[in-house]
Amino acid sequence: MRKQSFNITTIQEQRASSTATNTAQESSSQRIEATVAGQFLRKLFQFLFYLHFILIAVLTIFLAIRGVVLSGKHHFQPKKWYPPLLASAASAGILSLAWQWMTQSKPSKAMRICFWLGPLMTCAFGILLLIINSAASLSTGAVAIISGVIQSIYTCWVNPRFEYAGKILSVSAAFPPARTAILVTLSIILSAAYSSFLVSGIGGATAIGTTLDILFIAVILLSLAWSMHVIKNVLLVTISRVKYIHFAYGADMETEIAFRDTIKYLMGSVYIGSVFVPIFGSIWGSARTINAIAGERDEFLFSCADCYSAVASTLAAHGNRWGFVHVGVYNKGFIQASVDTWEMFKRAGMETLINSDLTGAFCFFSGVAGGAVSALVGGTWALAVHKSYATEVSIYAFLIGYFMFRTATAWPLACVSAYYVAYAENPLHPRFDSTIPARIQELQRYQNEQIASPDPAQLWEQYQAPE
Repeated sequence: MRKQSFNITTIQEQRASSTATNTAQESSSQRIEATVAGQFLRKLFQFLFYLHFILIAVLTIFLAIRGVVLSGKHHFQPKKWYPPLLASAASAGILSLAWQWMTQSKPSKAMRICFWLGPLMTCAFGILLLIINSAASLSTGAVAIISGVIQSIYTCWVNPRFEYAGKILSVSAAFPPARTAILVTLSIILSAAYSSFLVSGIGGATAIGTTLDILFIAVILLSLAWSMHVIKNVLLVTISRVKYIHFAYGADMETEIAFRDTIKYLMGSVYIGSVFVPIFGSIWGSARTINAIAGERDEFLFSCADCYSAVASTLAAHGNRWGFVHVGVYNKGFIQASVDTWEMFKRAGMETLINSDLTGAFCFFSGVAGGAVSALVGGTWALAVHKSYATEVSIYAFLIGYFMFRTATAWPLACVSAYYVAYAENPLHPRFDSTIPARIQELQRYQNEQIASPDPAQLWEQYQAPE
């Protein structure tokens, strides 16, 4: 493979000079010019992120100092509150590094393990909360156990997809970009350090415990979520760009150059995507669940579910993780990149394939398993030294572990995303094997069989109906 310094103009010129496979690709081969609205939105989110970062840093420092000064008056014991939470953050960092090594060395096995480990660890986390036996822990523990059962049912439901999911992960993640492990390791260390910093503010607010302090904790947790998504998506944009160059042009791009360009030119789109993707993804996932539950037998429920699904589909088309590939490769605005990639998937007949892809679920289950293990470490320690701290420490530890594991699994998600997008742009490229076409044909056969087979409930209704 040849190493080449690819910039945005180089890629656009190569794409414009390459042979188009259909007329739809001809229009997309023109130079990408960011709209005024898109540039304004990027600048706005960039300003908002920097402003929020400064304000959160000031708030965290203030709360930490106030908590230390006033902890004696409010009977707060920092030596029993901070160590369990910091230990859980450290354990999450170590385990997430081990997990990214496992994913790189044995992707198919990691895929299967996480789908069973996630529900198991979630139930264990729920049992710990029940053992704590406070009002908050009992309700949270019940939710965790129910969530674990739902995850188990989902795992059984998607079990037939594991073979393809493991294969596409192995094919796309083979030969990861140079220094991927270093970049992921640094991102996890940064995540652990930033989480520990915010923990000091949360502890300071917990020491006083007023209604305003509870609001401060909620704001800090929201900042944690946004910042962790930003760290994860920087990895996603950087690595997906390098892998896209490899799949589309057969060349290797320097990871350092891609990372530098991401930090220098693309952070506005990363900030936007880090807000939109979790929200739109949650709405889209809930719409699919409601659709599956409603079915078509109840006309009212079906019409409501269909309306909600249409709204969710529109949102998902304008904000999805696949758009990060075009953000990195073509310097598009995030919304435009999401729309363009989704339209490409539709033209290539890949919409059903993308909707059934398990890579996102793999990352989610990895995060849940990691978060649960982190919560077990912090929660068990807190339960042993100070029971009244155990519930909140467990919940905070879960969130920190979840986000760290999501950061660790950003690079395989980037590889799969780049593979799908590169294939959608040129399905006939000889670099691609029969993995995707065979899967599309399999899904089409399954859909045809579902259409051809009668609904047992309708047959029973017809049998029972009077002549």
